[in-house]
Amino acid sequence: MKPGAKKNAKRTRRKDNRLYALEVFIVSGPSTEKFIEQNPVISRTIEIRGDQTLQDLHEAIFTAFDRYDEHLYEFQFGEGPHDPNGKRYVLALPMDFPFAEQDEPAGYVADTTIGSLGLKVDQAFGYWFDFGDDWWHQINVVAIQDEAARGKYPRVTKRIGEGPPQYVDWDEEDEED
Repeated sequence: MKPGAKKNAKRTRRKDNRLYALEVFIVSGPSTEKFIEQNPVISRTIEIRGDQTLQDLHEAIFTAFDRYDEHLYEFQFGEGPHDPNGKRYVLALPMDFPFAEQDEPAGYVADTTIGSLGLKVDQAFGYWFDFGDDWWHQINVVAIQDEAARGKYPRVTKRIGEGPPQYVDWDEEDEED
């Protein structure tokens, strides 16, 4: 993508002022048993406008769960994780992607707006972060409003559970046992 292309794309993008409330749950990832016992449910509710992208949603999730080290990620729409018939939205990479289960993605996260996905209340979809440690998330659409109030979006409106460490210090964990 040429420098400034994202800025120009945002300028020409149709204004979709609908507001989506998305509840993002961590389903699995490299956490210790102790952490899971203390935090059986870990979720964040994020509000995002329809004209914002899946990349914007990723950045909101990344921040909401206190992550600090970027990794590859994708959003999945299907009957479950890695549904070979489900749609995948991925990063645009200048190489063949070795983890892809499908040849062609449905689209790219930087180009796909939330409003273009045809989301409905009670719909669920997946978010896979870090293709080595495999942080799996389920995203539930909890509400869609016709108009977003003025303010900065995306934004976190609710937090349940402590955010897990992005990387577990397994040596320290073994010392506690």
